[in-house]
Amino acid sequence: MKKLLELYWVFCKMGAVCFGGGYAMLPIIQAEIVDKRGWATTEEIMDYYAIGQCTPGVIAVNTSTFIGNKRAGVPGAIAATAGFVTPSVIIIMIISSLLKSFAHITYVERAFTGIRICVAVLIVNATVKLWKSAVKDRIGLVICLAVFAFSAFTDISPVLFVVGSGIAGYVISRWKGADGK
Repeated sequence: MKKLLELYWVFCKMGAVCFGGGYAMLPIIQAEIVDKRGWATTEEIMDYYAIGQCTPGVIAVNTSTFIGNKRAGVPGAIAATAGFVTPSVIIIMIISSLLKSFAHITYVERAFTGIRICVAVLIVNATVKLWKSAVKDRIGLVICLAVFAFSAFTDISPVLFVVGSGIAGYVISRWKGADGK
């Protein structure tokens, strides 16, 4: 029970400060789950994000579920997911009741502008950290640049990028393994 309460509380704290969606959660997960607690590795977090991108639902919630499951099975998945969504539900209920009254106020509009900028910077920071652990050779760089180009200039589903990259990684590693390199 102590482990489940800890999962709930850790993800509740992250959920309370995770503005801007799942990608904004990357640096928070990196610091809290990987660096501070050692509950998962950076590679595992990247795998969870990739799977979370392909599955229905919010990436951050899906990732919380995967981490909770790794830590304490199905009860851990439930605790981590509940912890992550609790602050959002409370905050959304409060904001939705107040938004119509305050959204037009200049100070509120400016605050949202600042928050959006902050979230963009957090995403870039998380991307740089993930880049360092994900792109380890020329093949990884080629896959990364191909996915970036296609995602920037087409409307292809991210699911296809993840599946295609997985297949490419598998085929290339098998080919390199057979070649003895």
